[in-house]
Amino acid sequence: MRANTLVKAAATGSLCTLASVAQPQQARADAGGVSFWLPGAFASLAATPTVPGWASATIYLHLQANAGATQNFVTSNGARGSVVSGLSANADALVQGITYTSPLSVLGGQAAFTVLAAPGNLGAGIEATLTGPRGNTLSGAATDNRFTVSDVFYQGTLKWNQGVNNEMIYITGNIPSGTYDPSRLANLSFGFPAVDAGAGYTYLDQKTGHEFSVVSGLTYSAMNTFLQYQNGIDFHVDWAASQFVSKTVHIGIVGYYFQQITDDSGPGAKLGGFRGMAVGLGPEIGFIIPLSKEYQGYLNLRGYKDLETENRANTWSTWVTFAISPAASESASAKPIVRKY
Repeated sequence: MRANTLVKAAATGSLCTLASVAQPQQARADAGGVSFWLPGAFASLAATPTVPGWASATIYLHLQANAGATQNFVTSNGARGSVVSGLSANADALVQGITYTSPLSVLGGQAAFTVLAAPGNLGAGIEATLTGPRGNTLSGAATDNRFTVSDVFYQGTLKWNQGVNNEMIYITGNIPSGTYDPSRLANLSFGFPAVDAGAGYTYLDQKTGHEFSVVSGLTYSAMNTFLQYQNGIDFHVDWAASQFVSKTVHIGIVGYYFQQITDDSGPGAKLGGFRGMAVGLGPEIGFIIPLSKEYQGYLNLRGYKDLETENRANTWSTWVTFAISPAASESASAKPIVRKY
């Protein structure tokens, strides 16, 4: 296996780490079971520096979420502060992202900036609205289906390389698109701004093809002014382990752990602290596709299934990513970016 083959994979694989834009906004944790962070957004090669220049990614994301009739969530559903049960949702979104990786050293590392957004179709349903603003039972089952657009998401990263060891710090957040509709169950927009920051590590042995990545972070969410509901601080860990079985193919497993570490708050937090938790696991496969001397493609397929949840709908998701990025030189491996103290 040529040494720069895995550098090429990193150039495309690390672009595809931000896709929380596509989750249905009434089917997860915190308010309405919704968290800003979509577990599984980071996967293989997350912390590896890449080839400088412009890159693009298209990510198809299908997500299915279901909660039993005994699980309650706070949503708008056309009335401020409604408590509903039997929540379910599905989403099909097409995330579009552009990344610029700078050739200039920043603090001895490599800086990159990504912007993403997603159009998508999603449906949501509830079995019953239990209480409205005055504690009265309002209605039975309700459904909603909608084609809409997500918020605009940004992400900045700074990465370093030291042989087989790669480190990363990142910050990401959303710019509300204005498409949040408090009268609808189905939203791709959050209805509030949020920011998430963290750090990651990738072990990548270019001789053996062994790879392991782990990224953890914390999320702070602002108040949803319509619901008068502020999500607590969330902690999350995404990880992946893979093996290159050839110059252009790697296979492995992916997983995540999500835990809300502070209580939800505000007048609309009618279910108390409502701290969410989820553990998920799934398979992954990736293909490097040479396109030209200057560019390459990368196709990645992975899926996740919740193994355990608390105060969140049980979910499974499928991710299909195709990215185009500058290719590493065939004549020599990319020059490592070494952290300076």
